[in-house]
Amino acid sequence: MKRTLEKRMAYLYSGELFSIITFVPVSFIVNSTFPKLQLYSLYSFWVSFILLEFLLLQGTIYWYVKLKRLRNENNPKTLLKVLRQLHHSKTVNVVMMITTIVGFAFDFIKWYPALPLGGLTITFFIYGFAILEFINYFYIQLSYDNFSDIKNLFRSRKLKISSMNKDFKRIKKWDAAEK
Repeated sequence: MKRTLEKRMAYLYSGELFSIITFVPVSFIVNSTFPKLQLYSLYSFWVSFILLEFLLLQGTIYWYVKLKRLRNENNPKTLLKVLRQLHHSKTVNVVMMITTIVGFAFDFIKWYPALPLGGLTITFFIYGFAILEFINYFYIQLSYDNFSDIKNLFRSRKLKISSMNKDFKRIKKWDAAEK
């Protein structure tokens, strides 16, 4: 059981880290190859891209800490200090989401009537992906990438609470016990 859990956490951690590293050169290649998209000229692109990278970093840290703790202490529970930091980052994420909407408005005002629709469309998809990642980490698990999860999803007909959300509930119980 421990080995299976360890492999799963390593998979999640490495996948998030790979995405962080890969998205930077991919954005550069897309911007260089298709200059008419004007991606790097859009404020909304930068804010949504940084938001996505920041969310992926949070996921990387979360799964890495869980994996390291499981390997070193045979305990998969995330440290309360790390959970508190991740919980505080939730507010930063929401501020960045709102800032992205302001960035879209600014780009529409700045570029109208010659809107770079291709770049704005790509930016909108990046923003949408970031919101889905936010929901996936902080609220409800949206990613079901193994047979066991998919089978459970069809059997229960309900989405699971995200691992991070379950851990946040543990913080609340801990804080309530301290009072």
